[in-house]
Amino acid sequence: MTHHIDRPHLVVIGNGMAGCRAVEELLARDPGRYRVTIFGAEPHVNYNRIMLSPVLAGEKTFDEIVINPRDWYDGNGIELVAGDSVTGIDRAARTVTAASGRTVSYDKLLIATGSDPFIIPVPGKDLPGVISFRDMKDVDAMLAAAGKGGDAVVIGGGLLGLEAAHGLTLRGMKVTVLHLMPTLMERQLDEAAGWLLKSELESRGQTILTGADTAEILGTDHVEGVKLKDGRVIPASLVVMAVGIRPSTALAREAGLAVGRGIQVDDHMVTSDANVLAVGECVEHDGNVYGLVAPLWEMCRALADGLVEAHTGYRGSVTSTKLKVSGIDLFSAGDFSGGDGAEDIVLRDASRGIYKRVVVKDDRIVGAVLYGDTADGSWYFDLLKKQEDISDLRDLLIFGQAFAQGGGQADPKAAVAALSDDAEICGCNGVSKGQVVACIEKGACSLDAVRAGCKASASCGSCTGLVETLLAVTLGDAVQAGPKTMCKCTSFGHDDVRREIVAQGMRSIPEVMQKLHWSTPDGCSSCRPALNYYLLCALPGDYQDDQQSRFVNERMHANIQKDGTYSVVPRMWGGITTPQELRAIADVVEKYDAPMVKVTGGQRLDIFGIRKEDLPAVWADLNAAGMVSGHAYGKALRTVKTCVGSEWCRFGTQDSTGLGVKLERGFWGSWMPHKFKMAVSGCPRNCAEATIKDFGVVCVDSGYELHVGGNGGIHVRATDLLVKVATEEESLHYAAAFVQLYREEARYLERTAPWIERTGLQYVKDRIVEDEAGRDALAARFWHSQTFSQDDPWAERAAGQEREQHAHMAAFNPIRVEEIA
Repeated sequence: MTHHIDRPHLVVIGNGMAGCRAVEELLARDPGRYRVTIFGAEPHVNYNRIMLSPVLAGEKTFDEIVINPRDWYDGNGIELVAGDSVTGIDRAARTVTAASGRTVSYDKLLIATGSDPFIIPVPGKDLPGVISFRDMKDVDAMLAAAGKGGDAVVIGGGLLGLEAAHGLTLRGMKVTVLHLMPTLMERQLDEAAGWLLKSELESRGQTILTGADTAEILGTDHVEGVKLKDGRVIPASLVVMAVGIRPSTALAREAGLAVGRGIQVDDHMVTSDANVLAVGECVEHDGNVYGLVAPLWEMCRALADGLVEAHTGYRGSVTSTKLKVSGIDLFSAGDFSGGDGAEDIVLRDASRGIYKRVVVKDDRIVGAVLYGDTADGSWYFDLLKKQEDISDLRDLLIFGQAFAQGGGQADPKAAVAALSDDAEICGCNGVSKGQVVACIEKGACSLDAVRAGCKASASCGSCTGLVETLLAVTLGDAVQAGPKTMCKCTSFGHDDVRREIVAQGMRSIPEVMQKLHWSTPDGCSSCRPALNYYLLCALPGDYQDDQQSRFVNERMHANIQKDGTYSVVPRMWGGITTPQELRAIADVVEKYDAPMVKVTGGQRLDIFGIRKEDLPAVWADLNAAGMVSGHAYGKALRTVKTCVGSEWCRFGTQDSTGLGVKLERGFWGSWMPHKFKMAVSGCPRNCAEATIKDFGVVCVDSGYELHVGGNGGIHVRATDLLVKVATEEESLHYAAAFVQLYREEARYLERTAPWIERTGLQYVKDRIVEDEAGRDALAARFWHSQTFSQDDPWAERAAGQEREQHAHMAAFNPIRVEEIA
């Protein structure tokens, strides 16, 4: 093409995807309107940055990801200045100056500088071997490191980080991904989809550490490892920083252009200077910045229209993300955070590794997350963008476009009834429709009865709806209600869930929800605390307690009161205290202006009126006197109440105080289905009220009577005598076995009294008194779990752990009218 000097000169800063796409759009509208010069910092023609990951993985070469080869520039009369980055803009003279010193004048200037990688400011960040993942130079550095083998750490579990990890794994490196948040790709995925992704990547040999906060990068002349704030050290000869990007605005800021989060532009991509335009990841439009390709293309079209005086304008973008992360299909769009008025429609297929969630509000789709099967992503996104009423499709929406728009039966009962007798209903147990119907016709009138009779719906639960429909079709109104489920999120009861957690070796809440086909994405306030407890009980030492799944008192390690302050109850072993402890309590009361100190029914002192932000300091002061948490807030051992026993009392038969101290020191810190109280009375006069406790000991001349299942609350229940033993050691052994049986088999929020009434005292006796080997095994499991439980949570918080829990909330003071006038 002939160069015409008299044409307006368009200079483009940035030879990337946005800058070149804008030029392509301009050429398509009026190829001869501008003389074009493009400056690029890299010594390459324009290539597809999205495809850097396949280059790293060895699936493509650089030539295969080139978008605009050299012939494109030459054929369109475009001067490409490659490998020479622009370092300055003189808006008054309308010139740009490059690193080489070359100065070029412009009539219109287009800034398309993209984004810069964010490097976390930790010690060691500048060591050789620490790189980002943004361009071909980074890929070449990773390939060189991979050629030597060894360990690699990728900091950042977003798309780029996971792609880098995938490529380095394929190149033979041992890769660990560190991600600060608890969910991978948390901006695109919810907890359930994030767990599926994490599990799949781990199955491919990667180590994924979520909740991992980097403290420093280790090494002297070269990177040697990464140290986390919790003290763990991960060896590494290569560290890839992929924690995020920021709009590249330095050049525009130095030139005096309006810059916020990005270079600020109007609907026509014009900056605060009418002769300077900007496009791509570097810009801020209407307060938003974008890092996805689709909005960039829309910007480029609006920009090109403006350059040829055919103004259309850019109005912002509704974005969706359809990705293939390491060969795994993902899709997300809109807002999937839930909230008031939002309804979740969820489909889980554990055997195929599929998870689908559509969020609906006011009969419109507001968000969607798909994992494993993204075929209907575009359809959901179209419904979302157009805000179409989906009320007519509501019941079939989750099954996809083909089914919802004509392929499905309007009456689901008719569809199930039409299935052939040999149609598979339960894939886990190989049960056909005919077998389920036969089971029903033989007298199974409830879901639980069908599960017991032919095993349909007894494993993962995904076929529960089909079995319930077959019950309705076969029996009509004669269907009996099944056992109460954990909550509305699942068709399983507590006992079923506990059984399957152990049988299937489940290790996290998202795994339970996926494998047991939860009908909600993240569970609810009823099931999450229960699942957290069941996993904690089943996997002592291996399961990480999920604090967000606990009630507020357990998260705060104190009891919230009606005025928003908290009460603090330090532990006093067996009800015994010392002058030092009493002075520490008195000092705390005065120092923090606590309005009340009360003696509790469990022989403890309760300090009231402590502000949330003061709790860590209060605990530190109490710790200094040797006092630990009394767990007065927890589903745990609260107190062991004692009388003075034979040491002081004329009627005491045994050392009840000493045994009480041993019980409390041995059993404190153990999480239970509900609060748990103990007591030891020194004689049958029962001054410690042992016969209304969960576990009570009544001392007699010949030994110790062990009582269980008492309750002194709303429904008073006296204990049942479990067994009489001769020694303290036997008392502790039986107590451990009883507590562990209760921990393993009671339902969450079930006290020992209703548990024993449900199971029967004889069952407990059979398991603990009559079965010596079983008793020993239960006690052994309890003492093993205690090795992981007796860490004082007050000391951890006083040392600064989870300090955000105790941050002072802002106070809002209304402005008086006279202050405004």
